[in-house]
Amino acid sequence: MDIIGRYELHKRKAAQSSLELLITLSFGLIILLPIVVLAFIQISSSSSTLSTTEAQQSASKMAGIATSVGSQGFPAKQLILLNVPPDVENILVGSLNNTVGHEIVFEVRTNAGLDYVTAYTPVNVSGNLASITSTGTYLVNVSAQSSCPTNAGVSCVYMIPSQ
Repeated sequence: MDIIGRYELHKRKAAQSSLELLITLSFGLIILLPIVVLAFIQISSSSSTLSTTEAQQSASKMAGIATSVGSQGFPAKQLILLNVPPDVENILVGSLNNTVGHEIVFEVRTNAGLDYVTAYTPVNVSGNLASITSTGTYLVNVSAQSSCPTNAGVSCVYMIPSQ
């Protein structure tokens, strides 16, 4: 066999090796791609669950403080640190239309849509937390009012962000 023949044989073997490697890598990627997609879906679901759980903890904390301040009556006040988790779109105090009520509601955006995380308090509550729109920790003034700012005929616990 001459030099040119050996060179051609070597090129064919190299090309065959490259093709075999390409086929092997392609099968590996075909198997790995669904696993990566499932992992991303699971991570996204875990993030939504975590935000909802953190919102429930914050709403329960606010309801507990409101109950405590409300049971003391006017002029009781307390300053609390409110942790707002990711994906919270709105915080409603009192009722779903921000009037006097007995609920603290966090609207949390999840993969399935908007989720309402609610905590109940036995005292009348009202407030305006509309300025809290992003993730973070905020100071919130919680005060017992003999005449609620949103409904003058009712006593309530009023919540507003601290300036």
